[in-house]
Amino acid sequence: MTDPAGVGTVSAPTVAIAGASGFVGHALVRAFREDGYRVRIIGRRGPDARWDDSGSVHRAVDGAQVVVNLAGTSVNRRYTDDNRDEILRSRIETTRMLRQAITDAEAPPALWMNASTATIYRHAMDRPQIESTGALGTGFSVDVARNWEDELFRGELPETRRVALRMAIVLGRGPATDILFLLARFGLGGTQHDGWWPHHRRYRGIGAHPTDSECLWHRSRGRQRFSWIHIDDAVGAVRFIRDHSRIEGPVNLSSPAPSDNRELMKTLRAVVRMPFGVPSWRFVLEPAMWVLRTEPELVLKSRWVLPDVLVGAGFTFSYPSLEPALRAIWAERGAR
Repeated sequence: MTDPAGVGTVSAPTVAIAGASGFVGHALVRAFREDGYRVRIIGRRGPDARWDDSGSVHRAVDGAQVVVNLAGTSVNRRYTDDNRDEILRSRIETTRMLRQAITDAEAPPALWMNASTATIYRHAMDRPQIESTGALGTGFSVDVARNWEDELFRGELPETRRVALRMAIVLGRGPATDILFLLARFGLGGTQHDGWWPHHRRYRGIGAHPTDSECLWHRSRGRQRFSWIHIDDAVGAVRFIRDHSRIEGPVNLSSPAPSDNRELMKTLRAVVRMPFGVPSWRFVLEPAMWVLRTEPELVLKSRWVLPDVLVGAGFTFSYPSLEPALRAIWAERGAR
């Protein structure tokens, strides 16, 4: 790569991406390469650095201009004691290792973006949650996110800007969207209703300072909010944060036009041209989710999040509205 004047060479910038094997990770690797970055990938099997080799992680981070961490075991599973511990451990230990590598680096990155989740906010049906005034919730999922962010922002890193990417549900060619389309296509895309269910301990708090789990059910009538972001906008937001040095701290990655469950399922049915969808109540969802080895919380918690920081900084969404986003994804599926 030559400089604009054609004198000498300018080395390509480097990004270290951890957890690149997933849906979002693949998209970010592709985007950074398109932007001219050399990509170093950190994962359980490398290829450039492995979590069981702290020296390789240090070498991957040292000299990189950007570090992006998406590492963490999927939450799409039952919250058994072993799974709960693994969900928390996989996030805290990898983030801690990266923080130590950045601390020890001779040439630390200018920017470290670490995944987080919009689930950190409380079950909200009264008002949207933004970064500056949003109320954090309680219980297992919130405690995981809270501990994750605490590890990111711990200690002093004077040369490194840190950003917590509070991601809503990412729509695209990924597992969450595939399941939604599958339900709608087979007539199961009706409204999902929360309601009474016997108390259990799977959602209890976790970590050094566990919080009491909030009410396990809410009379939502299918109006629980659904905050989401199209994969193109998730990637675009990461690029935008990279290029805008004043952005730091928590950043909500979500569409400016969240939906609710009733509207989501109605839109899905319209996109796949299924005229009906069987509604589901909690007493149906609980055993169904047990069979699928996942948790009803993933569809019943009301996540009402707005991207106040991104919008305030001038970010423009390619897919601000749900139906065009879903139609674009559905058309892309058909083209493959």
